[in-house]
Amino acid sequence: MSRGLVAYDRLIDVVEAEAERLAASAEGQRPERQVPACPGLNLGETARHVGSTYRMVSTWLREGSQPLVWQQDPEAGQELPEYVRAGVPPLVRALRAHGPDDPCETWWPAERNHNFWARRLAHESTVHRMDVQAAAGLPVDPVDDDVAEDGVDEILTLWLGHRLDILGVRGTREGTVAIRAGRKVWLATTGPDPAVSRLVTDEEAASANGAVTGTPMQVYRWLWGRIPDRDLPPTTGDHDAIAQLWALLRLATK
Repeated sequence: MSRGLVAYDRLIDVVEAEAERLAASAEGQRPERQVPACPGLNLGETARHVGSTYRMVSTWLREGSQPLVWQQDPEAGQELPEYVRAGVPPLVRALRAHGPDDPCETWWPAERNHNFWARRLAHESTVHRMDVQAAAGLPVDPVDDDVAEDGVDEILTLWLGHRLDILGVRGTREGTVAIRAGRKVWLATTGPDPAVSRLVTDEEAASANGAVTGTPMQVYRWLWGRIPDRDLPPTTGDHDAIAQLWALLRLATK
């Protein structure tokens, strides 16, 4: 189980702040504008998805199980930014009413508590805020290092280490990649066995076949497929191992 690198209250603050940035970035924009890094995804669908997710999780927390019905689209005449904003207060109230370890149902068996949802929605909001800004042609606001580092940890544990396994997808050969983001380094192993990753020391990372290095925000965005390799410092070592990791993450995060 990974509790993450950021405190529970901080994660909830991130949800509130990033939801507002997303909504503000969507104001006055054409919904059909495409997200550059995600062919087929546009600004309007991204904002709608985030607003729907806030409502889905609020309903999940209130009802105690995965909901079948929730408000998935704006009301008649409701603009997308307001649809996003209106979904935030009920969600935040539901999260702040509990502690991080208070139990609730989630889609990750390793973490059935409120911390899972605070962390998941902090990164859902952050990644898609960047998508909306990119689609709108706006500067992409920075992500604080602690949040980006936590996002790196989340994608490597929850998505690569769990979601990919649920899909039953494997690599073709074993490869290890050291992923350095700021002052932290993870070792990710992919191949015929289930993918695994863990935080390691620099000494432990020295055995990796390949290495990816960047600022926390660069690595965060790269792992989510939002920037290409050329926007990172040059990768080193076994480029096939790095390519396999990146390709498997694209499947895990679809």
